[in-house]
Amino acid sequence: MRFIFLYVALLSGLIGFAQQPFQPLDVFELEYTGDPQISPDGSQVVYRRAGFDIMKDRSKGDLWIIDVNNSNEHRKLTKGKGNESQGRWSLQGDRIAFVAKPKAKKKKKTTNQIFIYDTLKKKSVAISALKNSPSGLSWSPDGKWLAFSMMEYVDAPTLGKMPPKPEGAEWAKNARITDRFKHEADGSGYIKPGFRHIYIISSQGGKARKLTKGNLNHGGALQWSPDGKHIYFSGNLNEDWEYDFRNSEIYRVDVQTGASTALTDRKGPDRGMQISPDGLKIAYLGFDDKVQTYQVTKLYIMNADGSGKAEVVTGLDRSISNIKWSENGSAIYFMYDDKGNSKLALTTIDGQVKKLADDIGGTTLGRPYASGSYSVATNGDIAFTHSEPTRPAELAILSSGQVPKVITQLNRNLFAKRTMGKVEELWYKSTVDGRDIQGWVVYPPNYQKGKTYPLLVENHGGPVLNYGDRFSAEIQLYAAAGYIVFYPNPRGSTSYGEEFGNLLYNNYPGEDYNDVMDGVDSCIAKGITSEDQLFVTGGSAGGIMTAWMIGKNNRFEAAVVAKPVMNWLSKTLVADNYYGYANSRYPGQPWENFEGYWKFSPISLVGNIETPTMVMVGMNDLRTPPSEAKQLYHALKIRKKETMLVEIPGASHGIASRPSNLIAKVSHTLAWLEKFRKD
Repeated sequence: MRFIFLYVALLSGLIGFAQQPFQPLDVFELEYTGDPQISPDGSQVVYRRAGFDIMKDRSKGDLWIIDVNNSNEHRKLTKGKGNESQGRWSLQGDRIAFVAKPKAKKKKKTTNQIFIYDTLKKKSVAISALKNSPSGLSWSPDGKWLAFSMMEYVDAPTLGKMPPKPEGAEWAKNARITDRFKHEADGSGYIKPGFRHIYIISSQGGKARKLTKGNLNHGGALQWSPDGKHIYFSGNLNEDWEYDFRNSEIYRVDVQTGASTALTDRKGPDRGMQISPDGLKIAYLGFDDKVQTYQVTKLYIMNADGSGKAEVVTGLDRSISNIKWSENGSAIYFMYDDKGNSKLALTTIDGQVKKLADDIGGTTLGRPYASGSYSVATNGDIAFTHSEPTRPAELAILSSGQVPKVITQLNRNLFAKRTMGKVEELWYKSTVDGRDIQGWVVYPPNYQKGKTYPLLVENHGGPVLNYGDRFSAEIQLYAAAGYIVFYPNPRGSTSYGEEFGNLLYNNYPGEDYNDVMDGVDSCIAKGITSEDQLFVTGGSAGGIMTAWMIGKNNRFEAAVVAKPVMNWLSKTLVADNYYGYANSRYPGQPWENFEGYWKFSPISLVGNIETPTMVMVGMNDLRTPPSEAKQLYHALKIRKKETMLVEIPGASHGIASRPSNLIAKVSHTLAWLEKFRKD
């Protein structure tokens, strides 16, 4: 049951005057709350207020602070700065550490530095002069130190030696050489060679001291032991760490000596550790890796020295994330996704679970994926990001024995002028095995019952992810253009248990295709749409499914296949995550299982496609490279089928990471579909 929040009545009254549906340029006006950090005494919350800069076409964000009991006391934490993040309270509650970029002098490039904000003086000061950007800020218990991690770059290997060039000559740049297993990443491109290390710095400022050493990666989320003698982190310091990429362990590093000790040693990921308030226990997340498509992340507890490991058996059959101890150490807070909705819960050490809140999320604005976070005060009050299908994340407070209360209204002015598409849950049966399948239907604003609208199927990516009843700018724009949007969670989606998520193991695409088509048939049977008004789109794994669907049937009037994998043989050895598919997605490597990889490649069905198809991809996409999209486009051109290729300059796999690209993605999709729309 969705909670009823205090501001709903006021906001509903404002929306009653709305005149227009959601508009493309509204994307630049969207704001959302992120990374809420409640003060130890529960009186204030510092959070990152994020939005977009229409002139620079980029996301932006600053830290804001709000009084929990007086939302009128709501202000930007500092003057100036810009793109502040990682706001973290000292345990004493008198200071907030954060990261921001200092103002550059004479166009000199600057990097992010650590600042300390004094809550009494209401002033901030930089305490670091670091070469590279810090992350994972963590206060020592006594408030005297801050731990963080930072990259330390090394020289790339060299090979051939060039002769000296004549003075003033304009030769080509030197060759880029690498010998690393992972050398590039989608969204950032070539990875500069280097290793992440852990440092500490005095909260009064000074030179940072490096604790770790060697050509290994340390870092992630950091946490101090209550006595201040150790810092805990997760990573992979194994000798074969590059090839043992699915593995991670929990370590502690001695603050005085820098010696690191492994506390876990199993095959599989161990991470997300949290130290109990008395320092005697460590809660952490992980699983025994069976090397399959999907495995549920479980909760464990061990002694501070690594002994006595045991699972906390919650009986949820859902992946657990973002754990935190209660103040008295008797229970553990955590997040989990259930049937497309992100929730906050509390479990005792013996696994007695109590759900505390629904609808955590709202920080991924493009499509309705899971997101969001929370923090807990010493009195048990909780601050979290709350999402609804018709708006992004706002800040909510949950006090013991009360219902959650939303205390921000960042998008009030925008949504007072807009009528949003109504989101409705839809359950139906799979014709494959009778399983219950969940999806959502989004109706156009000012929807008229009895009128038949075109249906646009929006397939989610992953495929081991989930859509839910969360805000999505893209889907609202499709609905505003007059489409009923149907987005399902077919088998392979998360939040329905390990067995459901692993049904695609060695079988992808498989019966997930049938689950999607059963949803389409259910929409037709309910009178939501008609057979002659069907359209389909999706990106990444959703692009794979879209290409698979039009290769399996000709029921759709038009399709938009965005950033797809068309050929698993080529994709697997070209993408930035090339190393991760063997045995977890398909048996063996491509050269060992040619027939298996080909059987599940959508390009194998291209001879069946009759549907007019637009193909879209970011030109800097390293996850599903442009060569994959071009295989579909070129094949359709050879077959003289109606098609078009749209390449987004400068865009990586996350095409919508820049607001203008999100708008371009939607506008090109709608323009293509409109060519074949009959109404």
